[in-house]
Amino acid sequence: MPSLQPKTGIDPQALLAIRDMELRARVVVEGLWAGLHRSPLEGFSVEFTEYRQYSPGDDLRYLDWKALARTDREYIKKFEDETNLRCLIVLDTSRSMSFGSRDYSKSDYARTLAATFGYFLLQQRDVVGLALFDSKIRDYLPARWRPGHFKRLLAMLDRKAEGRETKPAEALKQTALLSPKRSLILVVSDFLSPPEEWKKEMGQLIVAGHDVRALQILDPAERDLEFGQAAEWEDLENGNRIYIDPELARQNYLSKFNAHQEKLKKTLEELGIRHQIVRTDLPLDFALLEMMRQRGIATRAQTARRKAG
Repeated sequence: MPSLQPKTGIDPQALLAIRDMELRARVVVEGLWAGLHRSPLEGFSVEFTEYRQYSPGDDLRYLDWKALARTDREYIKKFEDETNLRCLIVLDTSRSMSFGSRDYSKSDYARTLAATFGYFLLQQRDVVGLALFDSKIRDYLPARWRPGHFKRLLAMLDRKAEGRETKPAEALKQTALLSPKRSLILVVSDFLSPPEEWKKEMGQLIVAGHDVRALQILDPAERDLEFGQAAEWEDLENGNRIYIDPELARQNYLSKFNAHQEKLKKTLEELGIRHQIVRTDLPLDFALLEMMRQRGIATRAQTARRKAG
């Protein structure tokens, strides 16, 4: 079976130093395309089902010349495995996402990852939408594929995390109303709120037939409490300030953090939702590759790339 291998492995610090988010996305995706191993079999191994109108970049081997001569219009034969993926990226923009122990925040990383995945899917002619939330959905771009759509998606992602508390339940309710068609719904968040607060609403998306994925963005310091010296710290969501000595607090913190992670994992497993943890020190192409290995996206990418080549 053809496989994808990361080609760049670019350090996130170097990648996120690039100010142009579109360029970041292109660097990561083109690196993945470069690592795409082509199958020795040419063409499609599935049956022709119908026609669709020709779009620039389509493989001319599948152009119906008879239909062109008859109607003066260009049509491409459509095959059974050419199913368009409908995806809605639901991105957490609450204040907790603005935390970062490096020169960039969880929000910087998450927004770039969302842009990269959106760019990748749009290159396959899949339809992609975006919703930004904190206590509710603050901005929404419907899932589409058309010229200029990626620019609109980038314009939304350029807005940094400015929300306050995270309340996923309301945002997930709104997501259900905004997604009448079955979709891949990718929830990108640090998932630091108690799972019992949003379990019901997440489950309703599953009942509606959506393929829901939880992408948990965590800073390395949140997993090991390597904050250095004792200092006064401020809660990013409610503004409370507290003096913390990391050495003294580490054991208690890790116990609570691990208990939360175990509860989160159990909740998502009960709902049948795949849980992917992404540390912000992980190269984005590795994170994207793991996302693509799910739901056969990598295999579809290989087919799309073979057509274009």
